[in-house]
Amino acid sequence: MPSRRASGPYLEPATVREAVAQDIAVLAVPWRDLPAAVKATEGSDWGGRIVIDTTNPLGPPDFKVADLGGRTSSEVVADLVPGARLVKAFNTLTPAVLGADPRTPAGRRVIFLSGGHADAYDRITRLIEHSGWAAIDLGPLATGGRLQQFPGGPLPTLKLLQLLAQSLVVSGQFAVAGVCRLKAME
Repeated sequence: MPSRRASGPYLEPATVREAVAQDIAVLAVPWRDLPAAVKATEGSDWGGRIVIDTTNPLGPPDFKVADLGGRTSSEVVADLVPGARLVKAFNTLTPAVLGADPRTPAGRRVIFLSGGHADAYDRITRLIEHSGWAAIDLGPLATGGRLQQFPGGPLPTLKLLQLLAQSLVVSGQFAVAGVCRLKAME
């Protein structure tokens, strides 16, 4: 039975059926529970819905890495939610970091995302940015998903900050404002 307890000031408890009826659904379950969680949607139509995949292909109690047959975990998840516009995000940081204020004196914390649907990407990027995070686009699931996959990818557990330079770089007739760089947090 799903918990009806709110987990934060902007979260409203819902059943699985209520959650997947929304425009955006978030998959945030241990990998071993993923098939049962999707099955609990009782044949929901995923067509056109945005699904944020926060999963990683391992979990308690043994933390054994799942055999994905050379695919990324999000490619596997995409097969479970046919027709969904899948975006991989919020999977590279610990719950403690995700629960902390993304705005720090040194800059904003980074959330990576990858996927293949421009409109879903734009919407989730706006959600991330509106929440105070800096969204970093890693490209399609097959490449970007691999970069942020835990374990195996180079980006998980890095607590990165985006520092915005207020300088203007001029090259010929072209100008680029808002140059940014990434800095690892201590």
